Amino acid sequence: MQLKIKKLDRRAVMPKYATDGSAGLDLCVLLDEPFVLEPLDRRVLPTGLAMEIPQGHVGLLFPRSSVGVKLGIGKPNSVGVIDSDYRGEVKVSVINYCDKPVIIDNGMRMSQLIVVPIPRIQIVETGELEGTARGDGGFGSTGR
Repeated sequence: MQLKIKKLDRRAVMPKYATDGSAGLDLCVLLDEPFVLEPLDRRVLPTGLAMEIPQGHVGLLFPRSSVGVKLGIGKPNSVGVIDSDYRGEVKVSVINYCDKPVIIDNGMRMSQLIVVPIPRIQIVETGELEGTARGDGGFGSTGR
């Protein structure tokens, strides 16, 4: 499968796999200058890239584990979604969950992109759902 990527800025860094076994492509932010992300501050950061997610697929943006563990940086929306018909700049949302300010610098690998197939689901309204052993048991119903 191919992922077509257009640089919107010549300084943008093309995504790449860190290792042969990496599931996600690392995405770098494109900044004119470093800035301080204060505790609980949220920002949307540019990458300088636009991409063509293949039809029938979705691009999912996850936080990089090292950024979360070492810096306390996460994604305020948990997972970013890039639809296959979106052609604008891919941006990375971040939040500082740490109690200390963090310096965000140009070129930091802040997110990882995973492209996965998404089936089109046919919605069928019904008055009854098929039963299961779990039934309608909600949060915590399957144990700790």
